[in-house]
Amino acid sequence: MFYTIEEIEALHRKYAQTKADFELVYRHCQVIEAIAIQLLDAKPIPGIDRQLVRVGCLLHDIGAYRVLESGSFVKGVRHGVLGEAILKDEGFPEEIYRFASHHTGVELTKQDVIDQKLPIPVADYLAETDEELLIMYADKFHSKSSPPKEPPYFCSFDWYRKSVQQFGEDKAEKFERMAQRFGIPDLEQLSKKYGYKIRD
Repeated sequence: MFYTIEEIEALHRKYAQTKADFELVYRHCQVIEAIAIQLLDAKPIPGIDRQLVRVGCLLHDIGAYRVLESGSFVKGVRHGVLGEAILKDEGFPEEIYRFASHHTGVELTKQDVIDQKLPIPVADYLAETDEELLIMYADKFHSKSSPPKEPPYFCSFDWYRKSVQQFGEDKAEKFERMAQRFGIPDLEQLSKKYGYKIRD
């Protein structure tokens, strides 16, 4: 059921149209894996499947290659459902392809899709497992913005909480509940490792 790092990297290379695209998206996935595993090391969650978390982190943004324009990521949520379609076509099981479509935002509901006029099928995109919730949460701490607009960066807890409030106080509260469950990552450590600045 599980896949090697080499197989996952090969899949990214298959869908990346340029080397720059591959480096942008695959590095982001590696960073999210590092965040998720750091959180689990600091605060183990009983019963969570660490190998599934690793695979989910490395594949969650596979759909981003289909919304890249000239090496820059086009903001939005379409990459999630596009990623699910890719993983389905590649024969991945539901517990894997759901990571693509269920990590965007802070638990998108059917009503969110309608109210925000999001360009995705009207449905709930909620985390149903600890693994899904952890990857959704970890993803909020790193941006894959790219030059020439701006380099990727880490997002502090306070910065993201303030940012997500524009979509409703309930989203900020959900983000806080995720933090209570999983903890807050040590971004200083990760910043030194990857060379990305932290946005406060």
